[in-house]
Amino acid sequence: MDGTVLARLLASAALLALGGCLLGPDYARPKVDVPATYRFTQGEAAEIANVAWWEQFQDPVLDELIASALQENRDVKIAAARVDEFQAQFVTTRSALFPQIGAGADASRQRASAAAGIPIPNGISPIYNQFDATVSVAWEIDLFGKVRRQTEAARANLLASEEGRRATILTLVSNVASAYINLRSLDRQLEIAKETVESRGDSVRVFTLRFKGGEVSQMELAQSQSEYEAAKATVPQIELQIGQQENALSVLLGKNPGAILRGRELSTMGTPQIPNGLPSDLLERRPDLLQAEQTLVSENALIGAAKALYFPSISLTGLFGTVSSQFSNLFTGPARVWSFAGSVTQPIFTAGNISGQVRQAEARQQEALFSYEKSIQVAFQEVEDSLLAVQKTHEQLAVVGNQVESLHTYAHLARLRYEGGYTSYIEVLDAERSLFNAQLSYTQTQGAELTSFVTLYKAMGGGWVLAAEKLSVPQLPGSATPATPAVPTTPAAPVTPTDTAPVAHNAAPMGEPVALEAR
Repeated sequence: MDGTVLARLLASAALLALGGCLLGPDYARPKVDVPATYRFTQGEAAEIANVAWWEQFQDPVLDELIASALQENRDVKIAAARVDEFQAQFVTTRSALFPQIGAGADASRQRASAAAGIPIPNGISPIYNQFDATVSVAWEIDLFGKVRRQTEAARANLLASEEGRRATILTLVSNVASAYINLRSLDRQLEIAKETVESRGDSVRVFTLRFKGGEVSQMELAQSQSEYEAAKATVPQIELQIGQQENALSVLLGKNPGAILRGRELSTMGTPQIPNGLPSDLLERRPDLLQAEQTLVSENALIGAAKALYFPSISLTGLFGTVSSQFSNLFTGPARVWSFAGSVTQPIFTAGNISGQVRQAEARQQEALFSYEKSIQVAFQEVEDSLLAVQKTHEQLAVVGNQVESLHTYAHLARLRYEGGYTSYIEVLDAERSLFNAQLSYTQTQGAELTSFVTLYKAMGGGWVLAAEKLSVPQLPGSATPATPAVPTTPAAPVTPTDTAPVAHNAAPMGEPVALEAR
């Protein structure tokens, strides 16, 4: 009968808790000023923001590097561990909604003092045993929604951590692609520099012979030597940048600094399409915006948890068990014991403690709201900037390409005029110097154009982040590798073995394959 009373009491408390009120504001997505279209939108945009866009570069080595980074990058692993942390925190917070049940057993043997003032009856031994086994129940009834609001906040924090992991993946893929493109651009710049050094070296040797024969002045020889040294000085500068870029890319791959495999030449890499989408899509496509919104949800819920502190806290406790001085009688009817109790505590005067907590929660909610709104504005700006960069770098590349062709003609004609005695060697030097700089600028612009597509895909987000997230999940030995989502991509052209050979610029000339240890 006593157990029935306890069960009925707990059931009544459960109904009371479920019917309790929730304090504080319920979350509603704030209204934001979203433009109807992008300012620099293009008509040839395609619905491809949900595919593995990096495959459009048609470089298998880049695909392999991105897959390796998703598996090994430390930032991704840190973000995954953070998700586990918040998942455990959510479980811990939610557990307060349910009764906490515990069990215990004790056994003791002790001797009573005969000199303690309490006489021991004759024939009774001062030494006695005691055994007990109990089950206890404790439950704080969430009548005013404090625990439910805390649970709501913990769940939002968990979702925010998941979106934070996806944001890390988005940034990682973009950084690997940008670093690789920059590396291939530097490789091409190094080729141009070495070709220029070789060409100017030939000129110096010719001028040296002609100077000894009295055909040219020492000033012309010195000018030729100066331009040769100037071109030669650019080689170690570019090699330094290549080494640093390889080291940075290695860290993105989760490896120690080292050489990086090469695939396609910069000029043969495919050009991605411009992804389509409306500005309002960003609110659902960008992980960082979803993360900021979940942070706002969490802070909004904590306002209710803080306000619930004004109201009574109701707790129920119960105990059922047996106590006996003899173990053989421990589980008999006369040894049974039970108790249940309820308590209510109500704050009366806290000197502003609770009101201060409420104001803090409201201020944090406003801070999260403004951060969310700012994140949206920055996201719009990044997309607009990326769309503009795609357009203008494409235009710039065409202009610089025309400039290179013109300077080729200019340098050729200037040398012919010099050989014919119609002009000084200074004009030849000026033409060759301008051509060298224009060739470097053209290669840099090629890299900038491809990088602008990477930045655009990063700014627009999309379902491709979920596809990349699947690639980042470690596989147990013997398990099947998860299938890559079927995405429409342009077939990649075949890559020659020379293109994919790793390059160590401090160990071998450009273009010569260098053997790497098997990974």
